[in-house]
Amino acid sequence: MAAKTSVRRRTDLRFPGKHDRARITSRYGNDRKGADAAVKLIHTADWQLGMKAAHVGGAAPRVREERLAAARRVVAAAREQGAELIVIAGDTFEDNGVERALVQKAADVLGSSPVPVFVIPGNHDPLTPGSVWEHPAWKTMEHVHVLREQKPIDVPGGTLYPCPVKDKRSRKDPTAWITPAAGDAIRIGLAHGTVEGVQQPEPDHPIARDAAGRAGLDYLALGHWHSTSVYPAADGAVRMAYCGTHEATGFGERDSGNILMVEIAGHGAAPMVTPLRTGGLTWKVFEKDLRQPGDLAGVRQVIELHQDADTTLVELRVRGLLAAAERDELERIREILASRFPFHRVDSSGLRPSPADSGWLAGLPPGLLQGLAARLQELSDPGYAGNRPQGGSPEAASRALMELYTMITEASR
Repeated sequence: MAAKTSVRRRTDLRFPGKHDRARITSRYGNDRKGADAAVKLIHTADWQLGMKAAHVGGAAPRVREERLAAARRVVAAAREQGAELIVIAGDTFEDNGVERALVQKAADVLGSSPVPVFVIPGNHDPLTPGSVWEHPAWKTMEHVHVLREQKPIDVPGGTLYPCPVKDKRSRKDPTAWITPAAGDAIRIGLAHGTVEGVQQPEPDHPIARDAAGRAGLDYLALGHWHSTSVYPAADGAVRMAYCGTHEATGFGERDSGNILMVEIAGHGAAPMVTPLRTGGLTWKVFEKDLRQPGDLAGVRQVIELHQDADTTLVELRVRGLLAAAERDELERIREILASRFPFHRVDSSGLRPSPADSGWLAGLPPGLLQGLAARLQELSDPGYAGNRPQGGSPEAASRALMELYTMITEASR
């Protein structure tokens, strides 16, 4: 029985000085194929340089800059770990319309690598007329190879089978052309698409779940999905994986901001796969269901104690019953988020005033406004059994009551 793949995680990367280029250069090519061949590579994908990041408003420039900084950390990680090659499994760019100066910057980053870099186009930057891959910068980078054809090529320690994307959408398995071959060379696939079983409305460069085994590959480096995901075979060996994006792109990504270091001792050996952290920004979601007075103060304390606020983007989602006395607590939380974090968004649409809390009415002037507030408070109770006006849902009544309370209290300051 084959040994199970070891998957290790390292997040404490340190990047020392210049790597010994001579050692790498002497091993570049076909000279180590055979029973004693071994390879260590860096697997990365989905950089999506040039993404607009409009979903984070004024923090968008910071997000875009960090994606390029993370690309530099990928190259630094290859140097620090003594990798022999870097493979990029598509979507290096957000699209083929990014600024050409950015293409040059990316080429410069990759060109600084002390080891060869092998890149395939993805569905965001497919190999089409006028694509980013026609930029002259790629012809000047000695170590950078843009792979345009489905044909095997020699790489340090083995053979690489690239699957460049030429269409934004396709129903064809990009790895279908790869077939098993005789010999003891390490076989590495490089593809961009959706592994069978991932929920999609329609096929999107579909890749068979057993693609690595069917094609006789020792490892299939995948791009397209932003979370690190491994696909163990029946013997437990991980021969197929998504590295995820090197820098997170939004809230809700399960495990992004990583690259994978892959070590293969020889053809047929189980790869050792190690996630390495390269992301610079953290996208943090805080969620809280308020059930009793004091819950919101607890949320504030958690946010106040959060480490590395200057590199954390925050989405706060609060729902449940809000006591009138804690309305100012919500504003205090907004102030802390605005002052310490590069981006924040607060979703309080799920909050409703506590129907039994008379504090919502106590500070309002008697008469029409207090009567209106009392009626809104009544309608905000989901258990209210009386007649409701058209559109008078508990959620709408809750929002109206809080907006009324805000306008009156701000006017009185």
